[in-house]
Amino acid sequence: MSQSYTLPEGIRGLRADKALALAFPEHSRTALQRAFDQGRVLLRGVVIKRDQAVVGGDTLEFSFPAVVPAELKAVDIPLDVIFEDKHMLALNKAAGMVVHPGAATGEDTLVHALLGHCADSLSGIGGVERPGIVHRLDKETTGVMVVAKTDKAHRALAEQFATRSLKKFYVALVAGVPQLLSGTIDHAIARHPTHRHRMTIGESGRAARTSWDRVEAFGDIGALMRCQIFTGRTHQIRVHLKSLGHPILGDELYGWKPDARLAKQPERVMLHAEHLVLTHPITGKQMDLRAPLPADFNATIKALRKAAKPKVVKAPPPRKRSEDRVSERGLRPAD
Repeated sequence: MSQSYTLPEGIRGLRADKALALAFPEHSRTALQRAFDQGRVLLRGVVIKRDQAVVGGDTLEFSFPAVVPAELKAVDIPLDVIFEDKHMLALNKAAGMVVHPGAATGEDTLVHALLGHCADSLSGIGGVERPGIVHRLDKETTGVMVVAKTDKAHRALAEQFATRSLKKFYVALVAGVPQLLSGTIDHAIARHPTHRHRMTIGESGRAARTSWDRVEAFGDIGALMRCQIFTGRTHQIRVHLKSLGHPILGDELYGWKPDARLAKQPERVMLHAEHLVLTHPITGKQMDLRAPLPADFNATIKALRKAAKPKVVKAPPPRKRSEDRVSERGLRPAD
């Protein structure tokens, strides 16, 4: 659909792309640039480029390319939805689900599931009908994720993550027990120099900050930790807790080893995105999103409590006195 915009009087020598961006903030700069690149912006009936100078009184006519269907296949995969409206949705991601499709993934990613769940309710994000992923969780990590359903919501949510104006809380089960009850880790995180699939503490990395509280200790076997992250680096909590000497249970990539005291070893990294506080991208209302602990997380807590509980050894019954034994034979003890 074609639209028109007449610049207010007094404008002198403003770039055409900037003029439209200022007048239509609901459209992304990428969408506007795409309109220019496809010859969809005209001044007095003539196609113009992005850097064309315009002045007050000029009328620009423009339209956006049609939204094209995503190349990815929509797959009917059940999702645990926490909240949903026409702008966004929040879900409790299951363990084992990859967020983005890749060379080694099948048609079982979160993106495939969202395409199936949202059906025709998705708007064009980047010119393609697809869900707007604004952050991600590792494959084995469970918990709260938010997804944009429109271009405008995508930009607003992405800005909150970029400016760190939202609050992100996780819970983790770690090996060993920190001596302190709480603390903050300020260590930059960088790609490991030799193991490219791992991250590590490094001065050349990007700043990362995590605060933590020890919620419960299970003897000296492990502990339940609650973490708040103020940055969003790859594997941030996993790397930071390892730097404390307490890797997350199940996280062999960062040094966890099975503990014989546990009857059953964790089958994944015991990390859960429990709580996310943000502003609704359209209404501005504060949203308090929470995801309950999954069954395997609760089962591991139960196993830790059982393993840490002192074993009660029953004392043998007291030996009977000699006079009692005589009495039991029906004889009176001697005076």
